[in-house]
Amino acid sequence: MEQRRLGNRNVAAIGFGTMSFGGMFGATDEATSLACLDAAVDAGIGHFDTANIYGMGVSEQIIGRWGRPDLHLATKCGIVNGPPRAVRNDEPYIRQCLEESLRRLKREHVDLYYIHRRQPDIPVEDVAGTMSKLVQEGKIGGYGLSEIAPSTLRRAHAEYPVTAVQSEFSLWTRLPQLGLIQACRELGVAFVAFSPLGRGMFGREPLRRDFRAGIDFRETNPRFTEPNFSANLAAIAPFRALCAQRGWTVPGAALAWVLAQGDHIVPIPATRTADHLRDWQVPDLDAADIAEIERILPAGFAHGDRYGDHQMAFVERYC
Repeated sequence: MEQRRLGNRNVAAIGFGTMSFGGMFGATDEATSLACLDAAVDAGIGHFDTANIYGMGVSEQIIGRWGRPDLHLATKCGIVNGPPRAVRNDEPYIRQCLEESLRRLKREHVDLYYIHRRQPDIPVEDVAGTMSKLVQEGKIGGYGLSEIAPSTLRRAHAEYPVTAVQSEFSLWTRLPQLGLIQACRELGVAFVAFSPLGRGMFGREPLRRDFRAGIDFRETNPRFTEPNFSANLAAIAPFRALCAQRGWTVPGAALAWVLAQGDHIVPIPATRTADHLRDWQVPDLDAADIAEIERILPAGFAHGDRYGDHQMAFVERYC
């Protein structure tokens, strides 16, 4: 697999997100998750992304029991489970969360540590200072920020170099193209794209609206509620037809489009099962292919916001 730079290491161009191991998209079990991790390594994936809030530690515990310290690993802190939902970026809390994550992961060091959401009343320069101490102490290899504005990145990077910025980015979520991807490229910061397959919308088959109430957060997500859900299925149908015509898998083509937006971009698709990894075969897209995909799915085509209002509370908006 193609390699891309993430901090001081080269990693496979496609990483792996583990949020679904914590049950965010429906029920799962540890044995299935472990088999999925093994299949990801067999597929050439070497960067794995988790967070302390995924299943309230479940995802980290699974990775810890998996026991692969040779692989590049990122985790996160900063979101305080509610209700009400809150964020904390103070140094004591960051340190406490890191120690708890390291225990679950069965590691003494994590390669990349993110602030999952920024606390508005703490200067980001202070957060960067905290993270720099953790780097110097050997606890983390580098630090990242998630769902921030380009201006925040520049301020943090001036205090202590940022390794990566993580934001949602896919064919139907294009906001990072309005400044964040460019700022990362300029500063030499990796851009890690989460949900590059639209939370299953660009999966092997069209989604059905049978999300489990109270378990799968898509059940109340604006893009997955009616009438938006049906409108989005209809909008994506011509893209599915194009993929079938060209012999591409739908997930593979969606990932190829994300990768084509910059050589500093590392998408981290997620799945609960090893079976879906077969669909992540990335075709070689030429300029004509990309133009045709963007004609079918132009920027802004999605119906509905990507988050509900309660989930947008600590996402920085800059356009």
